Amino acid sequence: MSRGRRRTVKALIVLGSVLAFLSVFAIWIERQALNTDDWVNTSGRLLHNAEIRTALSDYLVDQLYENVDIEKELKDILPGDTKDLAGPAAGGLRQVAGQGAEKVLESSTAQSLWEDANRSAHEQLLAVLEDKGEAVSTSEGTVSLNLGSLITNLAGQIGLAKSLAEKLPPDAGQIEILHSDELKTAQNIAVAIKGLALVLSILTFLVFGLAIYLSKGGRWVTVLFSGIGLIAAGFAVIVARHVAGGIVVDQLVKQESVKPAGEAAWSIGTSLMTSIATSVIVVGVLFAAAGWLASPTSPARATRKVIAPALENYVAWVYTGLALIVCIYFLSAATQGLRSFLTTLVIAGMAAFGIHELRKQAAEEFPDAKFGDTFGNTRDKVVSAVKGANLGERASKLRLPEVRRPVEEGEAHTEAPTRTMPDAGGEDSRLARLERLGTLREKGVLTDEEFAAEKSRILAES
Repeated sequence: MSRGRRRTVKALIVLGSVLAFLSVFAIWIERQALNTDDWVNTSGRLLHNAEIRTALSDYLVDQLYENVDIEKELKDILPGDTKDLAGPAAGGLRQVAGQGAEKVLESSTAQSLWEDANRSAHEQLLAVLEDKGEAVSTSEGTVSLNLGSLITNLAGQIGLAKSLAEKLPPDAGQIEILHSDELKTAQNIAVAIKGLALVLSILTFLVFGLAIYLSKGGRWVTVLFSGIGLIAAGFAVIVARHVAGGIVVDQLVKQESVKPAGEAAWSIGTSLMTSIATSVIVVGVLFAAAGWLASPTSPARATRKVIAPALENYVAWVYTGLALIVCIYFLSAATQGLRSFLTTLVIAGMAAFGIHELRKQAAEEFPDAKFGDTFGNTRDKVVSAVKGANLGERASKLRLPEVRRPVEEGEAHTEAPTRTMPDAGGEDSRLARLERLGTLREKGVLTDEEFAAEKSRILAES
């Protein structure tokens, strides 16, 4: 490639990595904020957290005492002269309610009410954002999470009358999600997020695809670094989530006692972001593995030699397997919208192109490769090793006389004795004996020094 093309490829890899980083956030917002099932699932996990249950129970007790005259309610319940104890009883009951509210929230009834309230609020929010609802408009009203049923349930659990629900004001237990003057802006943001999630996801892989296409002659390097870029983007999202969590909680939660619940809510609410980032990392690993498989390294060449027969003779089965994997992945995905379908389609197209290029490369390198080559060579090596071991064992049992090299005057006797082959008694020619000698050296029975000594002795014989 020319210098200009190399720079273009590098720039495209960096751009694709940045787009992958941004697309994770866009997909997370789309699924977490604009998908009711994901929202309800996350809200259910929130209530299973002890810190959040404690903060929510305190809120419910405060709402109960702020909106209902508990002392008056107790006077209606207590008989005769004991009505004068309603005041102290109301104070003591608040402590009891505070201690028991968290236990109440652990019950299946309370969790069901919590999920119903979140589902209703989110459906109302989506109706407004998609401009399908009439109950709330951009000119009046709010979108709120109504926890009035949980307050009524709490009151019943601590012994107050069931009719208390009728006495609660309409705004009791209402957590405002969106005010009317913010709805129009929220509608615009929702439309933009849906578009960004789709555009960024598709654009990420198209940019990587263009970089790979331009890297003719060195595509395996570009595929490898594209995978590294995706892996880096995924880990960058995880790090950014951790850093942003501290900033967001500090800005939104002012009470120190509530910050543990805020941190838990951030961790649970952004767990989907970590899941999406992990998926990006997995795709990056697959890209890197594909790049390595096409590389000129010895292990990669050996792998290509093994799979070359399958790529050449069973190409239809290979592409059918790819299609099945894509279908299973898409059907098992958490969301199956247009974005998910198009993203899966683009990745599948890139995988098909990669298989095509790998087939060409393997066919050029190993045009005569067969399935039995690799396994047959391995079998022959094993058999040869076993035979060599047996031959060495038999040879070690032979009683060979020792031959020593004549010692020069003043030279120490340091040379190890050399084993000799038994004389064939004139029946074997010297050539046959030399061949047998070479075979024993190849099998490891004789060392090079022993072989040289025996060869010299045989050649010196008349």
